[in-house]
Amino acid sequence: MPKIFITNKSNHPQKFYCHGFNNNKDLIVAPRSKSTLQAPDHQNSGAIIAVHDGHEGEQAEITFNGFNGNDFIDMSNIVGAGGNMTIQQQGEPSTRKGDPLFMQNLRKAWGKASQATKNDLKGSIFTDKEGKVVRMGPIKEHPKLESFVRSFADGKTYIGVGAWNGSPGNPNDNNQSSAGKGTKNAVITYSDGDATPGDDGKRAHRAAAPMEQMRMVEHFEASDAHKPDDHKGEVGIDLHNKSNKACTYFFYDNYWNGNGTAGANFDNPLKSVKLAPKASKFVNLPTTFKGRVQRGTLIPATWVEFQTEASNDHAAHGDISIQQGCDGGATIQGTDGAPHGSGPIGGFSKDVITNAPAAAKQKRQDGVMCLASTMGNWMGPPNEAAAQWMFKEVGQKKVYIKGGSGTDDISSKNRRFEVCFF
Repeated sequence: MPKIFITNKSNHPQKFYCHGFNNNKDLIVAPRSKSTLQAPDHQNSGAIIAVHDGHEGEQAEITFNGFNGNDFIDMSNIVGAGGNMTIQQQGEPSTRKGDPLFMQNLRKAWGKASQATKNDLKGSIFTDKEGKVVRMGPIKEHPKLESFVRSFADGKTYIGVGAWNGSPGNPNDNNQSSAGKGTKNAVITYSDGDATPGDDGKRAHRAAAPMEQMRMVEHFEASDAHKPDDHKGEVGIDLHNKSNKACTYFFYDNYWNGNGTAGANFDNPLKSVKLAPKASKFVNLPTTFKGRVQRGTLIPATWVEFQTEASNDHAAHGDISIQQGCDGGATIQGTDGAPHGSGPIGGFSKDVITNAPAAAKQKRQDGVMCLASTMGNWMGPPNEAAAQWMFKEVGQKKVYIKGGSGTDDISSKNRRFEVCFF
């Protein structure tokens, strides 16, 4: 029987109306948690609707085992919005529906709207006392709202009513009802930030939903460093600072993992390690670690994503991602018993920032010039110039630029990586 996995990546409990599932009972998913609903074996249709201050918002619509044995899933904002939500078949990212940054894009569009447009949309867009958009009313009750939403979300979610009662509807809405690949579990992801789900299996460590905070963490200075050979047989990474300046590296263990989704941790680092220029240190990690290491605590930043032991083959798996921006080169390589790495290398060591086009760059909060996020976050939409520059300079095979597939999975049977920051 198929299941529905509902993940709440936000920092607050999220209420959902369940129509056709969960015995039509409401569901509240705790912060950074996941709930599972069981669907019947036979054809079944229903919806999971996010609720905001008593108002219906974004909704995931599901038909299991429909025409020709395929599932039909879509996301709809016809009745409103107050957060971000996506749905896909488990393990099938090509079936994903919904705008993972709907509210951020809505706020940006509202900020650029003329006063005449805002007057036309009165009563359909709701803001807090600072003027920040917190909720959108039903599109079906505000005809002018439809064209406004299409300006930033067309083709990502149901906006109009689609083909119905003799009307052909909007083609981009109709395409939201495309068939899935057979019948599989459904993965619904809710977030106030990025509602993009993680990946399955060996890449369960991959996740993203940016915020920037800092807490007290276990900290090591470069004076604690040991040669990699001193820790043979231990699980973790041989961390190398290849740059010409001292740097502190922060390790973030995901908040939760499993079933093709992962919750990125931005506010509670597991530990930090400060290295002098050209220094190295072995960093011991638990076999349960699934997350990343990055320079500092801010984004944009290059992420070295990895898990120390996968559940299926018990090896470590990792990759390099610049989806949340790039603040310099980084590489990851399996050791498999060798002290200085062996086998394929993921990532890059070259300087990709200095000569990048101005449109691809973003000055970070600490004044460091970086490449902007290629997938978008609460600070802004995806930066296409940064993505195209990295496709040209490095390529998807070596680094995650826009997610999806095609990036090398670097593995290490001895559960130990060599990681270098440049």
